[in-house]
Amino acid sequence: MSDAVPPEVEELLTDGRVMAHLATSVDDRPHVAPVWYRYADGTLEVLTGGRKLANLRENPRVAVSVQADVGGRTEWMVALQGTASVVEDEAETREATRRINAKYGADEDAYPENVLVRIDIGSATATRY
Repeated sequence: MSDAVPPEVEELLTDGRVMAHLATSVDDRPHVAPVWYRYADGTLEVLTGGRKLANLRENPRVAVSVQADVGGRTEWMVALQGTASVVEDEAETREATRRINAKYGADEDAYPENVLVRIDIGSATATRY
């Protein structure tokens, strides 16, 4: 467990196939987009490309929100802040792709163009509704 992520938040982050929203920023302009993720030991793994990846290369500070809804009603939300690192290792990216795609029920080879990004979480808050 990470000191920045309380056990109750870790439990929420590892539960189910919920979508995360990754917020990046370059030149004081925010960019938010949905991403699939996997959480383990204080680190969030996401696979991404395009504008998000370009932004992360310029400014690694990020925010992530994760929310679980049932029948249109929010059950819980988690807000994270952290620092992203782009992983250039192809073998690590392939392995992360298999883990993340399996979590969301996608083919293990889907989205081969994405790059692995690891987010070290500095702070985490959660709310249950």
